Amino acid sequence: MLALVNTPSAPIPVELNEVPEPVPMPDEAIVEVHAFSLNRGELALFASRPEGWRPGQDVAGVVVQPAADGSGPEKGTRVVAWVDGAGWSQRVAAPTARMAVLPDNVSFASAATLPVAGLTALRTLRQGGALLGQRVLITGAAGGVGRFAVQLATLAGAEVTGVVSHPDRASGLSERLDFRISRWIISLRSNQQSSSRWYHRYVW
Repeated sequence: MLALVNTPSAPIPVELNEVPEPVPMPDEAIVEVHAFSLNRGELALFASRPEGWRPGQDVAGVVVQPAADGSGPEKGTRVVAWVDGAGWSQRVAAPTARMAVLPDNVSFASAATLPVAGLTALRTLRQGGALLGQRVLITGAAGGVGRFAVQLATLAGAEVTGVVSHPDRASGLSERLDFRISRWIISLRSNQQSSSRWYHRYVW
């Protein structure tokens, strides 16, 4: 099968190569990958990981071989999964404990954005305890994690304030309030003003 492989010694740091088929553990199903996500953390690892390393944690596709232990979805089921790696490939072994069945109205492309960013947002919000009636500030609200955090906090009953670097970054978000605030960045070493940035605040 084909997969994207790290090739730091080559002119191009990643290549589409032939690789062996995945060998699943008893609690893993083989998923034919229809879509996967590119996470910033994975991209940053290309320079430091060895030749042949295979990235990819967020995948969505169809189960082509159910788990041997009987857990998880049956063959032919549309799923989204979070794997430890090697997800940028035609097929991947995915733990059934980190797999969810996709509703018919959710595309593979949309589902593949969920695992890493969505779980990061969920775990972060859980640190704040019950959110019903609380006020929540989310910085980077237009990013992958931020957008999920905005939606999850709102669904949990919180009054959400999101901070984005520019109004264009708020495209698709439900805007109620927009004003500029100045944030001055202070250099800790020189104790001198080094730069300034403008931010926009939105309330959902």
